[in-house]
Amino acid sequence: MSSIIILKRGVERLKRIVVLILLLLSASTVLPTLTYAANNEASDVEITPKITIKGSKGKGGGKPAAQAATGILGTSPPNPNHRWAVIIGISDYAGTANDIQYADDDALDMLEALTIVYGYKRDHIFLLISDYTINNATRNEIITAIDWLRTNEAANDEVVFFYSGHGAKGKANDGDTETIDEAIVPYECTTSSLIWDGNLKMMFSNFETTRIVFIFDSCYSGGMTDLKAPGRIIIMASTESGFSYETSSLQNGVFTYYFVEEGMIQGLADTTLKDGRITIEEAFDYAKANVPTVVPQTPTISDSFSDDLLI
Repeated sequence: MSSIIILKRGVERLKRIVVLILLLLSASTVLPTLTYAANNEASDVEITPKITIKGSKGKGGGKPAAQAATGILGTSPPNPNHRWAVIIGISDYAGTANDIQYADDDALDMLEALTIVYGYKRDHIFLLISDYTINNATRNEIITAIDWLRTNEAANDEVVFFYSGHGAKGKANDGDTETIDEAIVPYECTTSSLIWDGNLKMMFSNFETTRIVFIFDSCYSGGMTDLKAPGRIIIMASTESGFSYETSSLQNGVFTYYFVEEGMIQGLADTTLKDGRITIEEAFDYAKANVPTVVPQTPTISDSFSDDLLI
């Protein structure tokens, strides 16, 4: 990649970050009372950071062998007053040994996609990002953000939950019958701070809306299918036993780069409906076709929404 291309990408990213910082500063969020305690009953726990490599950009284009997109739009999205999101990106973990580089960039890209491409209201998005002083992504604050979603959402609303960071697996007493459980890893990066898939299932179990999109860019994220329910889509950057990668050339998690940056923001995933609008399934298909051209990673999806979902 030439230095001119790298410079142009850096300038464009800087411009977008300035816009997003203004969005961050303009938002205020009232934090509700926490309702969940830490789960300390887990064994054989492995916390696995997203793997950072130099890498290079793939060729782009192409379609996966089996597509998630049907080419038929499902129920139209509600107006912006009825759309809510939590976006989490953790690059800076407690201490220095566990830090990664681009999960915060993933979160900012998702924020840009929701607000600028899809018209979400900024004050309807709870952002938790470790590299800014708005809200840190501790275990308590992640749970607080989910409680905030529950407080605000209603039947027929739309909810997006996005996470980029480390993944974990182990044997957890999290309310399900799985032998091996998967988890997201809050800022503390300790066994006792993990939020397991069974915990997330419980936290989202009494939401009124059935229109929920979960997006996980983390190792072992393919195991997050515990969250499956009618009307929900679970987008997972890897398989249940697979790793998630980020690269310096893309300055993103590889999955988020193709799913959000190219697929949604640049509009390159408009390959099925070809109507200028990107559905979740189209963005997933685009990422699934392109991620393996850069790293040994296989995105997966659990789609219980009728036809294709336009957020």
